[in-house]
Order: sequence, then structure tokens, then C-alpha cells
Amino acid sequence: MSVYKPKSSPFYQYDFQLDGHRFNGTTKARNKRDAEAIERQAREQAREAVKQLRTTGKMPLTIDMAVGRYYLEKGQHRDNPEKVFASLERLVSYFGKHKRMDQIDDAAIIDLVAYRRKQPRWGKFKLKNGNVKTVANGTINREVLVPLKTIFRRARLMWKFHLPDEPHWKEHWLKEPPERVRELHGHEGEALDRSVREDYRPWRDFLHISARRLSESLIRWPDVNWEAGEITTEGKGGRKVWTPITPSIRAILESCRGHHPEFVFTFVAQRTRDGRIAGQRYPITKGGAVGQWRRDRARSGVEDFRIHDHRHDRATKLLRQERNLKLVQRALNHANITTTAKYAHVMDDEVASALERSAKSRNESRTIPGDDT
Repeated sequence: MSVYKPKSSPFYQYDFQLDGHRFNGTTKARNKRDAEAIERQAREQAREAVKQLRTTGKMPLTIDMAVGRYYLEKGQHRDNPEKVFASLERLVSYFGKHKRMDQIDDAAIIDLVAYRRKQPRWGKFKLKNGNVKTVANGTINREVLVPLKTIFRRARLMWKFHLPDEPHWKEHWLKEPPERVRELHGHEGEALDRSVREDYRPWRDFLHISARRLSESLIRWPDVNWEAGEITTEGKGGRKVWTPITPSIRAILESCRGHHPEFVFTFVAQRTRDGRIAGQRYPITKGGAVGQWRRDRARSGVEDFRIHDHRHDRATKLLRQERNLKLVQRALNHANITTTAKYAHVMDDEVASALERSAKSRNESRTIPGDDT
């Protein structure tokens, strides 16, 4: 038997050749007898793989091969390729790089989801009873089910692999709570305005006025078209994000001229370290923006208001003022108005007024004297 136990691992490995092809991997077994049984299974699968190669010209698709190919073709071109790569790497690590795609069925997905639901969230998330918060349903949907479903679909349609036991993805989708819509109250907005660090104020004002996402707010001067009066960048899903240069936004941009040749929003280094010199300006990064925002919010005393809630706040106030859902959709650069519809609750007073008008009209019609002639 071709099993052995390397010094660097507590598990036995297998390594053999069949018809000129090499097959190797871990048995995940700590004793030799179990390892040899697993190695026999691996040999049987290898024979099937070689047989398939002779028949179709293709070796069975492994998760490692599928993930690598998908990343090269699509993943590296996504908005956040590092995050995409990390999610894909976790899938390979869980299944093992030799796991065949045609062996990933509903049972395998049930086990994977159960495993992820037990994992703690990244960062410090402790409940009052001392327990650690586990990974949220939405995270599992986005980092497990969506990428796997996408890879399966691409393998079938583009790479022409036969995957008869593909999981029923809809059955594995985890229920997510509706996205909250947080609006600033008057005194909260004033408190935040007083607490913003001055060199970060132009960026924070632009973030709030433009209703852009955080990553979309860190614009560059080439994104600013003064003649056309607009700012255009690439945003979520590769879609174009458009913002008109209103008088308020123009004033913000004008105040930033000359600070940096490429980036619009900059900060003043408070001390010399990490290659920065105190007193000089440097581009605001996503991480720096989040860190400074948290410090500003802590000073303000405003609670339960995230940086993304600036977008919610602007949307609700705009809809309340204009009463036009399509206008808000355009301002937020939503591709589908159903996404914008989550803000429709701000027009509940109009619904109440319409119902009352209808009731009054009905009552008045009842009191009109009938025609006795």
C-alpha cells in the first residue's frame, strides 16, 4: 500500500500512480489500517477518473481546479478580488483540494453550512452571557452558497462538465433579517458634525451628501468631470456610479484642490511614522476612513449608527422630501427599484392620508340625498 505518515502531519497520506497519472492527498486518518482503507477508495475513484478521461477527454473536475479556473476567469476582476480569493480558499481548505465537484451534493452542502454556522465571527463579538457570536446567515450565503453555485453553473455551461448531483441551492439558502434603514435624528446629526476631525470633514460631507457607498466615496480627480458637471466611477457589480456636481458638492471639491495630484480626499498626518511625515497630507484609505469614523462617532455619543447608514439617512430624507422613488433610485445608483423600495416606509403618512380621504369620500357619498323622482 502506498500510504505513509510525514513528519509534518499527524495524518497518513497516500501517493500512487495509475495509467501515467499521479494521485496524492491526505487520508485524514491517524492509524495505518484506516489510511489503507481510504487509499483503496482513492484508487477506485482514480480508476473511474482515468476511465472518464479515456471516454470524454477530461479528468474529473476537482474543487481546487474549479476554484482556480473561476478566479482566473472571473474572480480576480471582481470589486474586491482579495475577499473573493479568501472565500474561495476557505472552500478548498474545507473540502480538500482533491474533492471532486461531482461528489459535492446536498449532503455535502448541509455539512458545510452546519460547520460554518458554528464558527465565530471575525473580530470581537461577545454576547451578554459571554458566548461568542457565530457567523451570520448572510455571510454564509455570500461566502459559501453564492460562490459555489456560481462555480457549478460555470462548470456546466462554460466548461461542459457533467455534474448530475448538483445541490438544490434554493433549499440551502439561509433566511436573512431584512436590511435595517437607520436615519439620523436632528440632534444626532449636529453631534456628529461637531465631532468630525477637520481634515476628514470634506470626505465625510461628500459621503453623506452624495449617498455613495464608502468604497465609492474615495474618488480621484480623473473621476471628476467639471465640464459635464458629474462624477463617475465604477461601483458594485462593475456598474457605473454617477453623481451630479451640485453646488454643495462643488464647494467640497474646490476646498480639496491642490491637496493631492490624484486623490480628492486627504488627511493630515498627526505624527511621523509608517513612512508618513507629520503635517503632510496623504490620501484617505478605506481602512483609515473607517477607523477615523469610529473615533468621531465615539466622541459624538451617537450610538448604533454605522458608516453605511449615511447612505440610508440620505435616502430616507430625500424620499421624504421629494416623494419620488425613481429619483431616489437614480441618486443611489440602484440597478433595480426593488432595492430602493426598502425606503418606501417613509411615505407611510401619504398612505394614511389617502386612506382617510377615501373613507371621507365614501361617507360623504352615503349622505347625498337620493333622487325620489
